[in-house]
Amino acid sequence: MTNDAKSGCPMHAATPYNPASEGAQMSFDGRMSYGDYLHIDQILSAQRQLTPAHDEMLFIIQHQTSELWMKLALHELNAARHAIADDRAPEAFKMLARISRIFEQLNNAWDVLRTMTPSDYTTFREGLGQSSGFQSWQYRLIEYAVGNRNLAMLKPHAHRADLTALLEAELARPSLYDEALRHLARAGLPVPQDVLTRDLRQPWSVHEGVQRVWEMVYRDPTQYWQAYELAEKLVDFEDYFRRWRFNHVTTVERVIGLKRGTGGTGGVSYLRRMLDVELFPELWHLRTTL
Repeated sequence: MTNDAKSGCPMHAATPYNPASEGAQMSFDGRMSYGDYLHIDQILSAQRQLTPAHDEMLFIIQHQTSELWMKLALHELNAARHAIADDRAPEAFKMLARISRIFEQLNNAWDVLRTMTPSDYTTFREGLGQSSGFQSWQYRLIEYAVGNRNLAMLKPHAHRADLTALLEAELARPSLYDEALRHLARAGLPVPQDVLTRDLRQPWSVHEGVQRVWEMVYRDPTQYWQAYELAEKLVDFEDYFRRWRFNHVTTVERVIGLKRGTGGTGGVSYLRRMLDVELFPELWHLRTTL
């Protein structure tokens, strides 16, 4: 016990809070802990720098966490497609909204990477060899799942039969947009037959008949409310996806300028070309014609 110099009142030392007093579990010998459940040791041992450069740790964690978010995005995309295929569209809405938020997280991550200057990057860039985000098979699966089915992009994964099989299986499935249009057809909307029977391996191309269908929905959202809400969820996703692509371009230009990427692409010029890709073009074009 001590005295308060101003008041002369005795002061008692605070007793440290012990969570066990309220029932918190404190002993995990032979029991599952937080680290066990999440395999934290394995995750935190996966950051293996190839150089002593300080900023290489940032670069590794940025890309590893992006791959984790992409894994969740694929999980949600697959579930959303199954729900739409089963005409359980309202269940898919929550999943599609979650995917948009996942890409918001991916967007925010660029802000951290942009703290790395060109000088910082040059300290470890050579250690990357030919590795590049261009080779992310999860990103390629996302592109294929939502309809951007560029068959040339199979080649970077040809050295692994398991990944090639995974991507080929995706190409054999209806994309998210294909499933949305099939859902509209089952609901009685006049989706053209050639759209419903198209070659799924091919990338989507603008179809006037599909735009007319979406225009019907947007001209009378009360009558076609579920289709209208589905359309807006798709637009939300592509909006966030476009922002992610744009932030990717500006981050790369800020860090490496107009140099080629480590994977051999044109770097910024390649990424700028990707900005022109529309996933659900009719949903954007109808805004002009309404």
